[in-house]
Amino acid sequence: MIKKKYRILLAEDDKYISAAFYQGLTMAGFEVIPAYDGEEALTKIRTSQPDLIMLDILMPKKDGFEVLEELNREETTGMIGGNEHKSVPIIAFTNMDQDQDIKRARDLGVTEYLVKANYSMSEVIKKIKGHLGISDKSGK
Repeated sequence: MIKKKYRILLAEDDKYISAAFYQGLTMAGFEVIPAYDGEEALTKIRTSQPDLIMLDILMPKKDGFEVLEELNREETTGMIGGNEHKSVPIIAFTNMDQDQDIKRARDLGVTEYLVKANYSMSEVIKKIKGHLGISDKSGK
């Protein structure tokens, strides 16, 4: 179990995937803040100060690329790239596996790009813990 309650913003428009990851991440000790479209994700990123963002690329209203572009434009968020403020890891978690999509996401500041079909819940949680510096042994 995790000692500090890390906040994860889960931007996923598929209700079933969102519910499954909400439950899995909550059971792993994280506080999960769900968002079901790009506009809601941006609002919640600005207000909830997440420790990590899981961002689907294909979402309604604004897709993940648009979310990343907007975060890059907002110096006050301090979320991505070169900004001196708090840097928040962003994991693109999507079914898009084309090289140009991966390159575009990385160019826009994602920390890691995961194709949903290739990772189990436990593998995703392990990657999240790694990005947050949480040791599986000590729970720190």
